[in-house]
Amino acid sequence: MRKLILRNFQSPGDILMLTAAVRDLHRCCPGAFLTDVRTSCPALWEHNPHLTPLSEDDPAVEIIDLAYGLIHRSNHAPYHFIHGFIEDINRQMGLQIRPTEFRGDIHISEREHHWFSQVEGRARDNPPFWLVTAGGKYDFTAKWWDHARYQRVVDHFRGRIEFVQVGDRNHNHPPLQGVVDLRGETTLRQLVRLMYHAQGALSPVSFLMHLSAAVPVRPGMPQNRPCVVVAGGREPVHWEAYPHHQFIHTAGALLCCDNGGCWKSRVVPLGDGDEKDRPENLCLDVVGRLPRCLHMITAEEVIRRIELYFEGGSIHYLPSGHTDRQGQGAPCPCQSPFA
Repeated sequence: MRKLILRNFQSPGDILMLTAAVRDLHRCCPGAFLTDVRTSCPALWEHNPHLTPLSEDDPAVEIIDLAYGLIHRSNHAPYHFIHGFIEDINRQMGLQIRPTEFRGDIHISEREHHWFSQVEGRARDNPPFWLVTAGGKYDFTAKWWDHARYQRVVDHFRGRIEFVQVGDRNHNHPPLQGVVDLRGETTLRQLVRLMYHAQGALSPVSFLMHLSAAVPVRPGMPQNRPCVVVAGGREPVHWEAYPHHQFIHTAGALLCCDNGGCWKSRVVPLGDGDEKDRPENLCLDVVGRLPRCLHMITAEEVIRRIELYFEGGSIHYLPSGHTDRQGQGAPCPCQSPFA
């Protein structure tokens, strides 16, 4: 068996796609490899059965640095993000791996299956909830939707959907009212656990969107977790979207994205010295503070896409009489013995 250490140190969303590549390497070449990884997100690999601890000092170990150059052809080539690392492994190793599932590969331990129940006694109730991220990284402001519109969505479902707001403390995530506020309060693994117990997710094109597809659903849920994505026209739809998500895009509606995504990074330069401030990386069609492709997506459209899951009967609203927490006094679901 060949020994491999696969390396990549990009963002969590990228590493999530690498989990799929490792899974498919073993499924397509059973018994041929022992694999280990070196990445920026060890938490995404916890309980992964495809990993074997390997040492870089072992002369029998092959160290392979991976990337996904396929993204540069994504506007025109009929591939999803999940193909990116797979193509690079095939190129570097002369293999013919193919995707076996349309999702990343996150594993939940038996203890984590019951993790959320550990705090039920501290809460007034334990309602089904949706995770929401209403912002994003500062280096990609062209992916941000209007915060006031997120708030209108939350307000519309008051008493019917419990929203839990999450987001990295180092990114832009303005607070929403009437939600359970966990911004900056979760580790990456805690976010994985929250997603396992979540009924659905609302997000721009982000790590949370990919995580909603990759994390298994708990018993009693549909086979695929509901997720509504406010996408606009920055990325080609086929590169990012998952079949069971409501992926709200405007690709093809504007000249700047009529032949794939524009891949612009920012609405205005931030003056931080990053190459994303260059004119060629700035959105060319801005309405107020939003790219026009996102400005065209209304709160009513997002509300309608969320409602579809409930109207179709795959999930159900909170019981009548539920009182939302208004973001006040709600215990952090991360305060468990397994945190």
